[in-house]
Amino acid sequence: MMEAFARLLYETIGLHHESIGLAAIERAVRLRMAACQMTDPEAYWQRARTAPGEVQALVEAVVVPETWFFRDPKAFTAVAELAQRSTKQEKLHFLCVPCSTGEEPYSLAMALLDAGVPASRFHIDAFDVSERVLTHARAGIYGRNSFRGQDLAFRDRYFRQTPEGCVLDPAVRKLVHFHRVNLLDESTMSRGRSYDAVFCRNLLIYFDEATQRRAIHALEGLLASHGLFCVGPAETGLLVSLNFTHTRIPLAFAFTKGKAKPPVAPSSVPVKVRVVAPAPPAAKPCPAPKPIPAAPVQPVAPAALPDLAEAQCLADEGRLGDVTAICHASIKQSGPSADAYYLLWLVSDAADRTEEAVAYYRKAIYLNPQHHDALLHCSLLTARRGDAATAQALRERARRSSNKAA
Repeated sequence: MMEAFARLLYETIGLHHESIGLAAIERAVRLRMAACQMTDPEAYWQRARTAPGEVQALVEAVVVPETWFFRDPKAFTAVAELAQRSTKQEKLHFLCVPCSTGEEPYSLAMALLDAGVPASRFHIDAFDVSERVLTHARAGIYGRNSFRGQDLAFRDRYFRQTPEGCVLDPAVRKLVHFHRVNLLDESTMSRGRSYDAVFCRNLLIYFDEATQRRAIHALEGLLASHGLFCVGPAETGLLVSLNFTHTRIPLAFAFTKGKAKPPVAPSSVPVKVRVVAPAPPAAKPCPAPKPIPAAPVQPVAPAALPDLAEAQCLADEGRLGDVTAICHASIKQSGPSADAYYLLWLVSDAADRTEEAVAYYRKAIYLNPQHHDALLHCSLLTARRGDAATAQALRERARRSSNKAA
């Protein structure tokens, strides 16, 4: 019987039962049976197939939101930097799907404001299949579980403490537009809008391969040619195998549309080799025995130098231990470098090792006071901690360094 309900959910929202287990589907079915005052699964199956709204109620029961503010924060930083660099005259448009209880799109709104992007410059749409989580999101009231990590200064700036929980500033709430949308339903997804960035994080892992491709194809059609597609750490392999290219922005798990052009192969013009015939040997009555040639000396290949570009790619895949190892090896073999310390800073910051992150940042800036990415990232972090003046000064330094590079 549960296999039939699993098939119904698969056909409705693309949920693949193996991603959560049949036991989770059975719990949702039992919950709805109790709500309907029913004890017979067969009778409830008939109700689910015929009663208006019951399939949606079952979807609501099976959806369990799990999110928090500034989860995988480098993705928000990447989009904020995109907004800072944009020269578009019209508004920037961003999409979060699924948006769950709202922490992700609200995080994006706060990141953009902290980066100095005026509210009049952007529009955020947030889609989810569950009306229950959308109601929660629109209310903008959150408990302790929505605030994780050590950097929670944004909570003091954007939330008000109440007996019911932390209430989000209405000025931020009005920047996000929530809609009940089924990602796999073309009639609800088609809105005639092109997005400069799309967040679809930790949803594709619940789909089978065919449904993953359907979902990615639908979102690809909404993404602007220059836009960023941000996924969850476990989903990066899906995008690599399709028509997307890694941005190589560490820990952002962000892609752009289209495959990167392969490097141009070196010219393969054939080289003409002049073959000289050896002179005939002199006649001898008894040739002397040939000496045994010494074994040829095999050249020793030089040890491969640590590749910081590879480390950036590994960071984007979430392989933080490998990134740390490559950076330390690079420093040991080639000496200190701003790029190596910058990557170590990102890894430490992602792991909430604040003091260690600050030390690496200082080393990066000491070695390269005009390191654009370090300055820009630090400006966003400083803004999130409430120091607007310092954040503005860092943004100005980053802008000047970018102009010099150009």
